[in-house]
Amino acid sequence: MDKQKLVNMGIGFVTGRKNFRKVLKTYVYRWKQTSSTIRDKIKLHLFVAYDLEYNNTQIDDYVNIRPDILDIIDSVFFISKSMVQNEITMLENQKIVSRKDATLIFDSGYAGHRNAILYNALKRKMDCLIFLDDDEYPIAVTKTRNLPVWSGQDIFAVHLKHLEKADFTNGLHCGYISPIPHIDFGDTITESDFRLFIEAVSNDILEWNKIRRLMDDGGVTYADPQVFIEDTVKEVEEINGAKFISGSNLGINLMDTSRVKPFFNPPKARGEDTFLSTCLTDHKVLRIPCYTFHDAFSVYNDLLDGVLPLQLKRADANTKKIVSRFYKACIGWVRYKPLYLYITRPENFAEETDNIVKKLSAAVPKLCKYFNDPCFQRIIVEFDKYCHFVKSHHQLFLENQRIWKHLREYAIQQTF
Repeated sequence: MDKQKLVNMGIGFVTGRKNFRKVLKTYVYRWKQTSSTIRDKIKLHLFVAYDLEYNNTQIDDYVNIRPDILDIIDSVFFISKSMVQNEITMLENQKIVSRKDATLIFDSGYAGHRNAILYNALKRKMDCLIFLDDDEYPIAVTKTRNLPVWSGQDIFAVHLKHLEKADFTNGLHCGYISPIPHIDFGDTITESDFRLFIEAVSNDILEWNKIRRLMDDGGVTYADPQVFIEDTVKEVEEINGAKFISGSNLGINLMDTSRVKPFFNPPKARGEDTFLSTCLTDHKVLRIPCYTFHDAFSVYNDLLDGVLPLQLKRADANTKKIVSRFYKACIGWVRYKPLYLYITRPENFAEETDNIVKKLSAAVPKLCKYFNDPCFQRIIVEFDKYCHFVKSHHQLFLENQRIWKHLREYAIQQTF
């Protein structure tokens, strides 16, 4: 960022949880503790795309922000479902893009919510945008002598520092970042069976050895102390046509608007960060030394009140909540994997997907038996279905990028 002028920094939340305001308070108060020599050069702007249906919430769960928090933020912009629909109508009436095209960008799950924030950040002339999730906290946990050691993380300042020389900055994650629970291997499902399943559904950066180590740690990912000691910054390397990023703890440089790319996911699928990753060949993407703690099961809300656990619970597959999250993650993985393979390895698509079907056919019945839940059989059905529609989904992916160029140009021409 330009050190000679005030920098407008956008903070983007896609949220559907009542916990949102508490998470926001933690980030904003952490920012308040940042050196005044940094804060005095930064104007903080909040963009919130909220979903009332996700967790049966009310508008006040988002917009009723405490005055002491608002005193630290320079502006707040809320994005509701009705506001998105009004914007789509306006774009159609002004013949910027058709209703169908605008809907593809803004009304398509998580990608649509993120695009709405990105679009409004451009309209309001942000210099950069940092995406955060409402179940991730600016805290890192390391493991020393079998005890967790906690440390606060200066998320905003670290992103700002490194966005000066990058198109994207992506922080690190600890806590319960994986939905894979602890599995007791035995006659019902062996380690070989489960490895077969993970190889079938995973992407190019999710290796079995990492998953096995994670399971040994009870499903908890601990921060690497060397990252803090060495202040490690690494350029993200491209693997099979993708520079992998996550959708949260993600910084985007908006100074050169021509380099700002949209998010995308296939209908009723996830993977919006993975598909953006496939568009970053010519972009500089940095992995930067700041962690967020992912509270995937919402059991560590007390962290936001300063209560630091002396032990992190193992993610055992003994509750409906944990099994349900794993099942939903599996469905999400197999829904986006066909398109990911089609984009990154089109010449081997048929061979790759045939291989995956064989692995799933062998492993999924074991999962059904282990969890005593026939619903896991749907994983094969969904994979087959999304393979069948992969060409039409790829066309949507290309259309998404084409339409975004028009919307991006319109957005940067707006004045307020």
